Amino acid sequence: MRFLMMHRIDERDPQAWNPSPEFIETMGAFIQESVEKGILITAEGVHKTDKGALVRKPRGAAIRVTDGPFAEAKEVIGGFALINAADRAEAVEFAKRYVELFDSEIEVEIRQVVEFEDIEAQAQA
Repeated sequence: MRFLMMHRIDERDPQAWNPSPEFIETMGAFIQESVEKGILITAEGVHKTDKGALVRKPRGAAIRVTDGPFAEAKEVIGGFALINAADRAEAVEFAKRYVELFDSEIEVEIRQVVEFEDIEAQAQA
């Protein structure tokens, strides 16, 4: 099974956007190990919201685009990882190891990816 992990950080925390050389080295080793074990498919950080946009399509209304930064946002997505795990419990254990790497406050949301087989099974039910 594949799981998407999105980590949220406090956008106002300067440390969250300026990782130390030690953190970069530790994260690099963690990523390398996870790739070699076949767990990690991809992982990326993202820029602050001032480099992003929000695209909304309200029901029955026109599409709206809002450029960042998003003043109302405190916790924002700082990055994501796509992993292979046998089940949710294994994905949670991986996420625990992942969050331990950070010195700043972090929250990770884990979501199982819908596979083609899941859609077929649902259609047959």
